[in-house]
Amino acid sequence: MKAKITQIKKFKKNTSIQGFFLVRAKHLRSTRNNHPYLQLELQDNSGTIEAKVWEDVPAFEKSFEEGDAVVVKGRVSEYADRLQLEVVDIAKASSEKHADYGFDLASLIPTTKHNVEQMWKELAGIIKNMKNPHLQTLISKLYKENAEILKSHPASMKLHHAWLGGFLEHILSMAKVGVFLAKHYALDQDLLLTGILLHDIGKIFELNPAQKPGYTDSGILIGHIILGRDVVRDAIKGMMDFPHDLQLKIEHMILSHQGKYEWQSPKQPKFPEALLLHLIDETDARMNMMREAISKDNESGNWTNRFNYFRIPLLKGGLEERGIE
Repeated sequence: MKAKITQIKKFKKNTSIQGFFLVRAKHLRSTRNNHPYLQLELQDNSGTIEAKVWEDVPAFEKSFEEGDAVVVKGRVSEYADRLQLEVVDIAKASSEKHADYGFDLASLIPTTKHNVEQMWKELAGIIKNMKNPHLQTLISKLYKENAEILKSHPASMKLHHAWLGGFLEHILSMAKVGVFLAKHYALDQDLLLTGILLHDIGKIFELNPAQKPGYTDSGILIGHIILGRDVVRDAIKGMMDFPHDLQLKIEHMILSHQGKYEWQSPKQPKFPEALLLHLIDETDARMNMMREAISKDNESGNWTNRFNYFRIPLLKGGLEERGIE
């Protein structure tokens, strides 16, 4: 008989659980008394939770790595008003050993709710309608060469669209907004779309696939902004008569799309299309983050808890109007 598997979104304080999870983060720490413990971030397709391993740390520390699927037994507790998992037993999981117990790797990986092929087709239509032949050729070349990874890659490690197909979902959403706003502000639509489609291209080399979350060595040492600029430079080298001024603008849009030096942006936007790229990117990311915070909150009532990116309660239901007596 299969053991009862509990998803993270169904965790309740002071209950014992068992389940399968992906290890998003793993750190060996020490208490003030130099007692070692493991600090983990575990994930399934319903959410994430912080977990601690207090006992048998040397043995458990060697039994799995960050990015592995694991089978876990533990007890849900609460610390600083947040649920966390105290791990009693943990081991690497596999289909060979655990399929009969309900292990399914796909159930541990958050996935876009949209149809990937339909999104890809819609984005291809936007690219086809571009008027500038240099930009259209550049985009088509890079998206054709990297089609499979672009369809499946996450858009970020944790903050927004951090799931299978998240990159494509984020880019398509931005492109739709870009088409509308470029017309509204009478900007170069093809240049803006090029910035949208290429600003995060370096993330396919910065981030591991969603099935094994984490950063690559290149991602840690260099980062997606410079990696993306290099990808575009290399692609343009293989093209005939690509205008140098156009290349400079594209490179600047990639280098400035995060908008602020304190956000690790090497440059700040210096022309309208670059500024609008930054604002569309920021808006789409923040809207996704707020929606996720609201949808995954387990608090009763109309407000979420404050443990989200915005660090404030978020409205998730109707307001309760009360008259003043």
